[in-house]
This record gives sequence, structure tokens and C-alpha cells, in this order.
Amino acid sequence: MRNTIVVTGLLLAALAGPAQAEVKDSAANGFTIENSQVVPVDAKTAWDALVNDVGRWWPKDHTWWGDATKLSIQPRAGGCFCERNGRQQAWHMTVTFVDPGQTLRMTGGLGPLQGMGLDGALEWRLAKAEGGTRITLWYRAGGYTPDDLRKFVPVVDKVQAQQLGGLADYLRAKAK
Repeated sequence: MRNTIVVTGLLLAALAGPAQAEVKDSAANGFTIENSQVVPVDAKTAWDALVNDVGRWWPKDHTWWGDATKLSIQPRAGGCFCERNGRQQAWHMTVTFVDPGQTLRMTGGLGPLQGMGLDGALEWRLAKAEGGTRITLWYRAGGYTPDDLRKFVPVVDKVQAQQLGGLADYLRAKAK
């Protein structure tokens, strides 16, 4: 029942979101999603915004307590992608790989996937591109659940596009 409520809520939130990311694959036990955008800044500027300004670009409606300023990323192995609202706290993902200006990898389950006991690897990849930096957001998640994970892919797909879009829009505004 709780999973149905969460999925319904996510579906409603995603309907107003940006275009879908690319679904690389999906199966009953997992999926891979990838999306990318080019932003008119160098990789250092993009990296700094990714790890230091997450509260300024992450969609607030995809936080536990509705306030993205409560988010932080510690860009070091073992670091926390966390949300802290006083005594209410969430460890969203663990930073597992850092190559400043190029790759940030985190593992864990985002949002309702965490509560379902699912796990994933999320990578932010930055690469030089014509006109600036290409930012690619890649997420592979899976694990055991009695639910068919293919039904979650459209929702996660749109939410990932919103997250990347938030960073890209923030960087575009910053470049003006």
C-alpha cells in the first residue's frame, strides 16, 4: 500500500517535469537511466555548483522535508549526500568515487527506492563539450522487491531529468 501511495505521488509530481531522460535498459529487478545536457561553463564551475551548491539547484519537491537548502554533498570517498533538518535527517547516498571536475559517484537508493531496500549507483560525469561542459547523470538501480521495477522507470526517469535540469538551469543563469 505504501509503495502504491509513493509511486502515485511521484507520478503526479513527475507529470509537470521536463522531458524524459534516456532509459538505457529496464528489467523486473533493475534499470539504467542516462541523461545529459551541455552547459555554458567550464568543468570546474560545474563541479563547484554540483558539490557546493546542491541546495540551490536540487528540486525542493524531491527532498524529505521540502527544503533543498538542507542538502549537502561531501565530495570525498565515504562522504555523505545528506539532508539535515534539525533532528530529522536522511543519508541519501554515500560518495564512493571522486575525480574533481570529472566524476562524482554515489551509491544508495534515492527517495522511495531507499525505503524499498533497493540500491543503486549514481554518477555525475563532466566532460568538455562544444559550448562548455557536458554533464551526464547516469543512474543504475536494482535489487529484490516483490514489485516489477519496470513500472518505476518512467517516474525515476522524469525525476532524474528534473535533477539534471535544475543543475543545468542554475549554471546557465550563473553564466549570464
